[in-house]
Amino acid sequence: MSHDEAVALMSQIEGWELLEGSTKLRRTFTFRNFMDAQNFAVQIGEISESEDHHPDISYGWGYCTVLFFTHKINGLHENDFIMAAKVNTL
Repeated sequence: MSHDEAVALMSQIEGWELLEGSTKLRRTFTFRNFMDAQNFAVQIGEISESEDHHPDISYGWGYCTVLFFTHKINGLHENDFIMAAKVNTL
């Protein structure tokens, strides 16, 4: 996916940012405590497993950071934006 294509899709996934030359999507969500962040990470994992499209997830006290990119092409694909939108619905 080109930089211009990625930028055009960004308006559909509020709160996300493009990284590394428009090859990755990242968003950090904030929470009141560790367990809320962990539960959110688990929900993302469940959606990701059902869609067979897995992000890198890191979480700790009060935050959960999600990073999407398609490992096979080492860049972004339309599926990354679809998954980001699904995460936003959580």
